[in-house]
Amino acid sequence: MSTGLSYSFTKVLVGFFTCWLIAAVLQAYAIHQFGLSWDISIKDGLVSNGILSLIGLLTINIYRFYQPGKTNRAYRFVLGFVLTLSYVFLLKYVLAFVIGENTEYTVFLQKSLYLRFVFAFFLIAFITLINWMLNTINEQKEKEKHQADVDAMLREAELVRLRQQLQPHFLFNSLNSINALIGTKPNEARQMVQQLSDFLRGTLKKDEQKLVPLKEEFEQLKLYLEIEKVRFGHRLKVEMNITEESQTYLIPPLLLQPVVENAIKFGLYDTVENIVIQVTAKTENGYLSIEVQNPFDSATQNANKGTGFGLSSIKRRLYLLYARNDLMTTQKTENIFITTLRIPQ
Repeated sequence: MSTGLSYSFTKVLVGFFTCWLIAAVLQAYAIHQFGLSWDISIKDGLVSNGILSLIGLLTINIYRFYQPGKTNRAYRFVLGFVLTLSYVFLLKYVLAFVIGENTEYTVFLQKSLYLRFVFAFFLIAFITLINWMLNTINEQKEKEKHQADVDAMLREAELVRLRQQLQPHFLFNSLNSINALIGTKPNEARQMVQQLSDFLRGTLKKDEQKLVPLKEEFEQLKLYLEIEKVRFGHRLKVEMNITEESQTYLIPPLLLQPVVENAIKFGLYDTVENIVIQVTAKTENGYLSIEVQNPFDSATQNANKGTGFGLSSIKRRLYLLYARNDLMTTQKTENIFITTLRIPQ
């Protein structure tokens, strides 16, 4: 680290020295054109630009440690004026000391002080302007970063809230089913308690995960389906068709469970017949595409209620994660309800 810093500092010094030398040579040449000797011209160029460079560095360091607020912007003008006067004052006496008694040069110096003052003032003003612009840009970046952090925290909080709203809904249904089984089928009730425990343990482990492989998400979904099969028995059948490639694709954790729960709700709640829910996963054009199909009875009241809270919360969650509203779609084909998720990779 220290070697890198030393190298950067050396580059700055070399660049500063090069600029100072070029400016000094140009000024010496310009002064020589007025009839002064090369000796005097070179001394004037070196001293003038040396002092001006030091004043410039002083200006940069002042603004490095102190930035005037909106209420005292005039400070920049006052500082520039004071530094310019300091430059002219130092220049006059240092050049007189370096060059010595020379009537011709003394007259030239007196006549050129006004021009030197104006040049120095505009140079310091330019440094001040650049510093102000850079400081404004940095402040804007800090504000944007802070706002982005706040937005990210709000999104995360809403994602947690959505997840917490979904889990109690499933938990209450499961507990009611366990309660109904305790008296008549205690073995199945114990089995369901164990499966519910495994499922909830898996959801807690994934609270902090952003994305998980589809294979892992399906393993968690199977735990949920085992619980639902205890509730509905042979009436519920789920067919899964998952391509080998899609299993490694990433998906937000616990995204499929409420989708499948919605399919079970609309497929089973208002019928005594057996139903088949189909879950298909494949990859296409850089997306993980998941389709969930369930039959429904268009004549029942539930089927006319739309997608309900479960799917609307999934759509909201996808928007918070990907800033897109088109990643979840639903459609009805005859007596089949289809939910499609498209997860960008």
